[in-house]
Amino acid sequence: MFENSTILVTGGTGSFGNKFVPMTLEKYKPKKIIIFSRDEMKQWEMAKKFQNEDRVRFFIGDVRDRDRLYRALDGVDYVVHAAATKIVPTAEYNPFECVKTNVIGAMNLIDACIDKGVKRVIALSTDKASSPINLYGATKLTSDKLFVAGNSYAGEHGTRFGVVRYGNVMGSRGSVIPFFMSLRETGVLPITDDRMTRFMISLDEGVELVWHAFEDMEGGEIYVKKIPSMKVTDIARVVAPEARQDVVGIRPGEKLHEQMVGFEDAPFTYEYDEHFKILPAINNWATSPKRIKNGRKVAEDFTYASDTNPEWMDDAALEAWIEDHRANIGTI
Repeated sequence: MFENSTILVTGGTGSFGNKFVPMTLEKYKPKKIIIFSRDEMKQWEMAKKFQNEDRVRFFIGDVRDRDRLYRALDGVDYVVHAAATKIVPTAEYNPFECVKTNVIGAMNLIDACIDKGVKRVIALSTDKASSPINLYGATKLTSDKLFVAGNSYAGEHGTRFGVVRYGNVMGSRGSVIPFFMSLRETGVLPITDDRMTRFMISLDEGVELVWHAFEDMEGGEIYVKKIPSMKVTDIARVVAPEARQDVVGIRPGEKLHEQMVGFEDAPFTYEYDEHFKILPAINNWATSPKRIKNGRKVAEDFTYASDTNPEWMDDAALEAWIEDHRANIGTI
């Protein structure tokens, strides 16, 4: 699908971009991948990894800057929107800045992609956008709605928008596994709540879900991958079996469990072998055979949450994953 095409990744110096670029170059042989982000130091560090790869280009810019987006999108076929203000406490204490990036930035990108004739756009979302209780989640739910409605805005221009939603990315910078590893030598790990659970997805799985969404989408779908859960106390025990676990309380805006499909979405949600798909409630798109395909309608009271998830990752599986990825944990 991406062969001889140009792809732009907003926020491309983050964990997702650092995995998406090499995987996509190897599998699809695109003409060019453009990394669009505002941090010149992260771009410089990432550029060193691809110094012998002339298909990877770097473009300094911010999704808040509408004019810069128009310039960056010239000749682009596909866009992955990964740029976001996403640290929950940061968003709580800097709400205006979070809205500027996650909401205004989404609006800018949608307009620019339509006007520049981009074929397809996938926006990365989060479990926190499902029944949000914090500002980050609320802005990402708004962003999801904007990208879904963007398909109506595009009209005859033909640009199609979809969304991919997933939770805790294993080993990514700032996530729980490298955080616990950094404190292992102290002998004490802070646990916000001993009941807390989290979904577990690898970066490889996140990239593969984006690929699938690009290939499958008609426009307006939200894709949710089926992945296992773990209790945070179990993650801590695997990372540092000798460490004491101290319960310190939930941070502002933090959820006890992750949720990716709420019961309000159940009437529009279909199940597939490896994922769920939430169809748009607008324009009768939820009954579109082209969007449903071979999906199976979920139960009316269905939810997909980390505490009621039927699939769980055991200690041995997490230990094996850590051993296989130790060198890269927390580096991207």
